Amino acid sequence: MPVIEVNGLTKAFRTYKKQPGFGGAIKGLFHRQYEQTVAVNDVHFRIEPGELVGFLGPNGAGKTTTLKMLAGLLYPTGGSAKVLGYTPWERADGYRRQFALVLGQKNQLWWDLPARESLELNAKIYGIPTDRFERTVAEMSELLAVKEKLNVSVRELSLGERMKMELIASLLHQPKVLFLDEPTIGLDVVSQKTVREFIRRHNAEQKTTILLTSHYMADIQALCQRVIIIDHGKIFFDGKLDEIVDRFADFKFITIQCANTETQSAESLARYGEVVEKTPSAITLKVKRDRVIAVCKSLFDDLPVTDIDIQEVPIEDVIRQIFAR
Repeated sequence: MPVIEVNGLTKAFRTYKKQPGFGGAIKGLFHRQYEQTVAVNDVHFRIEPGELVGFLGPNGAGKTTTLKMLAGLLYPTGGSAKVLGYTPWERADGYRRQFALVLGQKNQLWWDLPARESLELNAKIYGIPTDRFERTVAEMSELLAVKEKLNVSVRELSLGERMKMELIASLLHQPKVLFLDEPTIGLDVVSQKTVREFIRRHNAEQKTTILLTSHYMADIQALCQRVIIIDHGKIFFDGKLDEIVDRFADFKFITIQCANTETQSAESLARYGEVVEKTPSAITLKVKRDRVIAVCKSLFDDLPVTDIDIQEVPIEDVIRQIFAR
């Protein structure tokens, strides 16, 4: 049985369209104009127990809106969803005790209190025994390297330290489902790596089902085998991360090392593929996937090649091209 099952989920927002100027404001008191924005449009997907799935899309694609509906914060306009057998927006107590939502740009910890006091409050809310609370906080703070910061006021913590404390707060009650919305946004590379390793380890050990949104492809590549891409509220792709390159990048890069590349003109090289870069000792060509083997053979036959390297298009570039569409 899938942990998360979404069928035809739709969310539309109606917003007031104000006319410019004072006259427009007065007119709006009597004759208001509204426009409807569909943030999520007929979305379908399933996530199995223990999966760690990347949820990708450009800004405004509907990622956060979908997560908020699955967390029960928003009511959908249409469709249905089941998480752990519950309908999220019914906000059943049994469901709220089994999931957690971490928003990278929202704080759940009390700003003026030490992080530990906020964690203790969460433990009381969820009815976590003291011995389990102490053990869990000690283990997680050690893994996230914030053990010495537990008694520091949240407002005095760095952005990376706050996010690590947010993760601890969300995982105190050992949820079965975790929604992560941009957990590494704004963090330095060291903090990003620490958070990624912590999420990977927690998923592997606790078998927590995780739905992760991120604009950092390093997060997705390091953590997710499967990705769902949403754009303009619709699911654009749902499958393995490796399949994105095969499906949306129909070329590869071939780099050859050879002597006297200056003697090879751009016109003579064009028959092999598009010249991407040319240096005194190397040439990089952009070649259609179905011509790679034939082009490699021709290069060896025609040029004094000493070395050859064939590379896929970087996954980040492919995702960027998809978003640009």
